Amino acid sequence: MLRHLNADILIVDDTISNLEILTTVLTDQGYQVQSATNGNIALQVIQNKQPDLILLDIMMPEMSGYEVCQRLKEDPQTTHIPVIFISALHELVDLQKAFDVGGADFITKPFLIEELLVKIKYQLLMK
Repeated sequence: MLRHLNADILIVDDTISNLEILTTVLTDQGYQVQSATNGNIALQVIQNKQPDLILLDIMMPEMSGYEVCQRLKEDPQTTHIPVIFISALHELVDLQKAFDVGGADFITKPFLIEELLVKIKYQLLMK
């Protein structure tokens, strides 16, 4: 039941301050954290070491979070990794698209740290 402890989480966000905040919060909770500032870097990081869970921004340069998630879900090697979208987008169409491409959950920015931690723990326990 403690599978969530020491889990490896990849944070993908092009805003450095978001990466810093999330990294601090998650490492304080005992998670191992990797980060990437865009989709291409994220895909490279995942090839080298698959995370247990991905926190993924949607609006990024070069490749959207939607495209990153879709690529992961199309690959048999990575399809099992849960993806939680974290985005300032909040329209129903954005939420629907996140789930359509294989997202496991969706959190709207700004978010409550407690909500984020509960959703992460839930996804890790469901693996």
